[in-house]
Amino acid sequence: MNQHDDLTRRFESHRGQLRATAYRMLGSGAEADDIVQEAWLRLERTDVSGVENLEAWLRTVLSRLCLDALRTRGSRREEPLEQHAAPPTGEDGPEHEAVLIDSVGRAMLVVLDRLAPAERVAFVLHDLFAVPFDEIAPIVDRTPVAAKKLASRARARVRGTSDVPDPARTAERKVVEAFLAAARDGDLDALLTVLAPNVVRRIAQPGRESVIEGADAVSRETMVLGRGARFAETALVNGSVGILVAPGGRLAVVLAVTVLGDRVAEYTVITDPARLRELDLVLL
Repeated sequence: MNQHDDLTRRFESHRGQLRATAYRMLGSGAEADDIVQEAWLRLERTDVSGVENLEAWLRTVLSRLCLDALRTRGSRREEPLEQHAAPPTGEDGPEHEAVLIDSVGRAMLVVLDRLAPAERVAFVLHDLFAVPFDEIAPIVDRTPVAAKKLASRARARVRGTSDVPDPARTAERKVVEAFLAAARDGDLDALLTVLAPNVVRRIAQPGRESVIEGADAVSRETMVLGRGARFAETALVNGSVGILVAPGGRLAVVLAVTVLGDRVAEYTVITDPARLRELDLVLL
């Protein structure tokens, strides 16, 4: 085996982990593939004969490329949400993209997308892949202590600040998850069971609001709109259990849900990009 073939073999042995890392940093299979390919090109152009840990070297190169991509993305004018109405197609197609999304979680991708670039890189490397802060520090151009603070700040934004189980929130989550499951399955009877008799559905749009009332009307509309439920997951929305709808891992709709007892008493559908950006979203 010649030197190039050996280098190719060694790189391919790390490709899966590199792609998984890049996907969590970027939230796009196509972008992750591009970054992995660029890491390979960097490797081809570099003499790594003196590198003792090729995995760490590749991870560093890849992470810096991802950090640059995130910073470039943040400096561009924000793209309309409609451009993300369907899962993006990487080189392996939409089915593989869906598998990637499911492996990470739509809510996780949405919340990660709200982090600053250095926070996202530090959090993904440390919390999701157990990379030590000594290795993360030069990637984000910080000291190890500062890199740890980046990850800690990101963790608080992703997972919240309380580790104490809240029985009321647990009960609320069960109701919201039952509502989501019924919508996803198209189960009208289950919807009627989880909706309060006088439930209110609001659609909040700039300058106007659409309102319908009553379990029968709300459940039937939910059935019609339930196709989007396959792109949905529960999360904390401004401190209460709600629903994020994120095709392709990109936030498109939020349902802010009010639960009373064991029923959904009200939910508001939020689609306005400006309002979506203002919401406080945390993983459950």
